[in-house]
Amino acid sequence: MNDRTPFGEQNPAYGHLHFYFKIPRSIDRKMNIAAIRKRKNSSEKIIMLTCYDYSTALLLDSLGVDLLLVGDSLGMVMLGYDSTVPVTMEEMLHHCKAVSRGAKNSLVVGDMPFLSYQISNEEAIKNAGRFLKEAGCDAVKLEGGIEVADKISAMVKAGIPVMGHVGLTPQTASSLGGYKVQGKDLDSAKKLLLDAKAVEEAGAFSVVLECVPAPLAALITEKISIPTIGIGAGPECDGQVLVTHDLLGMFEKFTPSFVKKYANLAPIIKDAINNFIEDVKNDNFPDDDHSFSGNSEVIEKLKWGK
Repeated sequence: MNDRTPFGEQNPAYGHLHFYFKIPRSIDRKMNIAAIRKRKNSSEKIIMLTCYDYSTALLLDSLGVDLLLVGDSLGMVMLGYDSTVPVTMEEMLHHCKAVSRGAKNSLVVGDMPFLSYQISNEEAIKNAGRFLKEAGCDAVKLEGGIEVADKISAMVKAGIPVMGHVGLTPQTASSLGGYKVQGKDLDSAKKLLLDAKAVEEAGAFSVVLECVPAPLAALITEKISIPTIGIGAGPECDGQVLVTHDLLGMFEKFTPSFVKKYANLAPIIKDAINNFIEDVKNDNFPDDDHSFSGNSEVIEKLKWGK
């Protein structure tokens, strides 16, 4: 069928009564789990960025970002917490709903907050299901390896796509000695490899490797069959993720050493706001170009009570 043939033109192969339908040249297609899996060992890297609101989702979605991660990092970036630990299910669902409304093509992944999955398999399935059913997410992400493999397996069996996360796990960073590189000695490197394999065997469709030495991340990527998505884990992973506010230079409180700033928007935003403040104080805004004109006769009648 020729997509350039307009509706109603006769199809010479079938006579008068058959017509071509006009088919659009390109149809936007929602990213899906199978497509992400196919990126394993592919020349086309997986692109994932954090996203916490509707307007940012529209922008990232329009640029072809594969996955939008509504990370519990929103606790620090958007809500002002000192860590990700205080973030609640209701806060995560609120932000996931907004992102899902703006993401027409990107796959939306909701981050399961602390204690939303650790208590029991049943609790994990129930809370993960809320991300899909209430918030419109396509998948969930949870932190941990061997110790949460049963939770991942239970969720996958319930029909919930799961992304794993090993290495530095911010929800339990205090037990890991803080926010630092993981897997630097033999024992911890072995543990990370076993964690990644456990996540794979439990049925996760991909796994985030955070703050892992590049050679170890490369080895893990080679040894498991699901895509790896790195954040501070070197170039050999199957994809990369960053906090959007970090790469745009919008969050000045702290920037991890592995982040490359592609812009420095904080000073630009500050300049714009300062200019607005000065214009308002000096009666330069709003001016005639930014005000609505009215009917002078109407105003005069109002003045005289007519």
